[in-house]
Amino acid sequence: MNNGWLILAMALVTFLPRFLPIAFAGKVKLPALLLQAFEFIPIAVLTVIITQTVFVHDGEIALSFNNHYLWATLVATGVALVTRSLGFTVGVGLLVFFVLRFIAG
Repeated sequence: MNNGWLILAMALVTFLPRFLPIAFAGKVKLPALLLQAFEFIPIAVLTVIITQTVFVHDGEIALSFNNHYLWATLVATGVALVTRSLGFTVGVGLLVFFVLRFIAG
């Protein structure tokens, strides 16, 4: 396959999955169960991103006292449960993380 066809194939593989849902939006009636399942996608994706950032370092599970991400997450979770304030929770979590990084070097 020469480079021109390969580039075209890559462009289609990249473009079509993004375009097709938009092209058929509103024209296809999705089952209620599927629509309900779609509501869980953002929280599932966010959970995977956070879990990997907090617990995996250098390809290994990092459950140690030196894991600043873990401590900041634990403190932020506690703050979130008590205050129910997203902004305050994020601020405290970042502050704890940076303080630990500054202290530990």
